[in-house]
Amino acid sequence: MRRALDDPVDPFAGLLGFDRSAFALDVHVAGWHLQAQGRAVYLLVVSVLLLAVAGVLVLVSGKPELRRRWTTWLLILPVIGIPIWLGPGPTAALAALLGLQAVREYARLVRLPGPETLVLLGLAVAYPLAAWLEPSLLALAPLLALACATPALVAGDAERGLERAALAGFGSVWICWSLAMLVVVWHDAYLVCFAAAAADVAAWAGGNGLRRFAWARRPLSPLSPNKTVGGVAGAAVGTLLVLLVLGSLSPGLFLAVVVGGIGGDLLESMVKRRAGVKDAGTWLPGFGGLLDRVDSLLLVLPLAAVLA
Repeated sequence: MRRALDDPVDPFAGLLGFDRSAFALDVHVAGWHLQAQGRAVYLLVVSVLLLAVAGVLVLVSGKPELRRRWTTWLLILPVIGIPIWLGPGPTAALAALLGLQAVREYARLVRLPGPETLVLLGLAVAYPLAAWLEPSLLALAPLLALACATPALVAGDAERGLERAALAGFGSVWICWSLAMLVVVWHDAYLVCFAAAAADVAAWAGGNGLRRFAWARRPLSPLSPNKTVGGVAGAAVGTLLVLLVLGSLSPGLFLAVVVGGIGGDLLESMVKRRAGVKDAGTWLPGFGGLLDRVDSLLLVLPLAAVLA
């Protein structure tokens, strides 16, 4: 069964003889030389082309909100892509930096006390390092989630201790451990991030484009009325097409991206609804906070590690 999930479907290669490994990059600038070949170059080419096409569409639309989002995507591409390209160590550093900012936003949303916040900040760094240097240590995640109760136990907080422990334990798995999966799936990390982002856009397009149908307007949960059945249909179709273009369609990865993306959005909606806010922060123009951008990845990455 595991081999069946891992075998990608690639009709472009099988029927058309399309060879992604033939893509090459050879750049000389002021004595600096960059040379690369294979699927990584193909992913870079696809990313740049899609950004260029999206930029034209955004320019034609004339909408400032879309322009801000496109600019943010333009900045995100090298921030995510370069560390992953450089190797597992830089990817671990990227996961740690993302985790630190995500923990800051999460702690503010749930009003987590200082001691628990410090624990999560430490785990945001420790988990990616463990994934890089000693992956077997990631198996300690359930034990460390329970250990997040330590500050409340030491303080003897009978009134709010259980809530503090639960919120800290949840955050340790949802944010710190999940982002460490960037390192676990490092070889395919950019592909997974790309597919998750494309699924988000396709869900938005499906939710808006299919609104004229009653079935498509049905919300998935009262937590987020904007997450609809039409959005799920859009995400499924978009993920299918993107994974086919990337030559990486498999049942496991398809389920990871679609189910993880939708579930991750709803999980963050639950946290924000509890906090009574629309966005987790203002860190990323057009998107809100970092959590608003990586919420789908927080489920897509662990599911991809297990299924694909």
